[in-house]
Amino acid sequence: MPHYDRILITGAAGRLGSQLRTGLAPLARTIRVADREPLGPLSPNEEQAIFDLADMEATIAATEGCDAIVHFGGAPTEREWQTILDAGIRGSYHIYEGARKHGVKRIVYASSVHAIGYHEVGAQISVDAPVRPDCLYGVGKTFVESLSRLYWDKFGIETACLRIFSSFPEPVDRRMLWSYLSFADCVRLVEASLTAPFVGHTISFGTSDNKVKAVDNSGAGHLGYHPQDSSEPFRAKVEADAPALDPKSPAGRYLGGKFCEMGHPDDEATA
Repeated sequence: MPHYDRILITGAAGRLGSQLRTGLAPLARTIRVADREPLGPLSPNEEQAIFDLADMEATIAATEGCDAIVHFGGAPTEREWQTILDAGIRGSYHIYEGARKHGVKRIVYASSVHAIGYHEVGAQISVDAPVRPDCLYGVGKTFVESLSRLYWDKFGIETACLRIFSSFPEPVDRRMLWSYLSFADCVRLVEASLTAPFVGHTISFGTSDNKVKAVDNSGAGHLGYHPQDSSEPFRAKVEADAPALDPKSPAGRYLGGKFCEMGHPDDEATA
């Protein structure tokens, strides 16, 4: 039997959202897939909702009738401040208000390594380490992590905040040998977050079972996430094709990689 009657997936047209559409299909009788543009042909158990997260009324309406929300919508990477504010911060507030008003009890949120990007790679931080965002995108993620904490403590809405590292078809640089999260493991992580008996407010790192583990994820063990993939099958190719990182450079020293070397996006947008 499906675990839920209806799950809302925001950002369903994105790189990870499109994987979750199929991967989470067995968990609900209906998957409500949401994005800003039409999503094309739908699967038998899918229905679509087209809206902009910055539109409070439309976003709240899209949460009605849902038992759980997988919130992967918003700006996918560093953007100018206005986009981060509208899509990441305001949009996520609208999601949580929709959950509060319509009785949604669990949310899985796509946070990011960039919420803690200025911690050093060798520090072996745990899930309760202080936030240290490396960009405005990361600041938006820390806001939603705090927002979700409030909505758990005050309104009883559970959230698993998944600090996703590098989720791509395969690793393409040296950093991804430790930060890689396969698409299949990403689905497994979200599925575990949706089906765990208790989530409360949980922070979890999102990586596969890579040989080198840069962070300590034991504080999220209650989710029951067991990664099955690794970057090791790609190591020889990556090491042959990609130069080693300078461990003294920001990109090599910190978890956030090259994001720690980026300037302010508003300066770049007006240059």
